[in-house]
Amino acid sequence: MRAGVVTMAVRAVVIASLLTAAAACAPEVGSKRWCTAMRDKARGDWTANEALEYARHCVLAGDDDKK
Repeated sequence: MRAGVVTMAVRAVVIASLLTAAAACAPEVGSKRWCTAMRDKARGDWTANEALEYARHCVLAGDDDKK
C-alpha cells in the first residue's frame, strides 16, 4: 500500500514538472513565432513593452528574416 502512495506522489511531481516546463516555453521576443503570436493577440491585451518590442522587431525591422 505504501508503494502505491509513493508512486502516486512521483507521478504528481512528474506531471507538475511537465506542466511547468510547457508553460515556460514562450517564443523569444522578436522571433518570427513571437511576431505571429503578437499579431494574433488582441491589441487591447498588449502591454506597453510588448507594443514597443513589436514595433521594433516586427514592424520596423520586418519579420521575414527572423528566427
